[in-house]
Amino acid sequence: MTDRIDKMDARILNILQRDASLGVKEIAAEIGLSVSPTFERIKRLRKDGYIERYVVLVNREKLGKHLLVICTVTLKQQSLETLKNFEEAVNQFSEVLEIMCIAGNHDYLLKIAVKDVKDYHLFVMKHLSGIPNVANVNSSFVLKEIKKETALEVKI
Repeated sequence: MTDRIDKMDARILNILQRDASLGVKEIAAEIGLSVSPTFERIKRLRKDGYIERYVVLVNREKLGKHLLVICTVTLKQQSLETLKNFEEAVNQFSEVLEIMCIAGNHDYLLKIAVKDVKDYHLFVMKHLSGIPNVANVNSSFVLKEIKKETALEVKI
């Protein structure tokens, strides 16, 4: 893996984070390189793991997912096996957008999108409470998203 990227690579990464639908020709024009070296840089950035994947961000509200929940989960035990089992189980639920193993008073933080409070209650009762070793589930309902960003600014 390449240890370093240069300013041109950083510009490419920032452009792709802003709009991954841009073609190589458009990116090349924006950074002032020809198409072939731009293509090779993008290919290398992907091969070296700087670009993990390309995605489309959808509007969850338009898809009927009006409630965003931040949920913390505490397990009864924290053995390697119980952590792995929990992660595998919760990873199967489409409602769960993000899973983070955290340090502190809780073991996991989950970001969950559902239709409404009733659907969230059903999700907790049907899915989360059914996972072995779950001791406690705390839920916070998002009232307003102030900043919603996926791009990580790349500076060199």
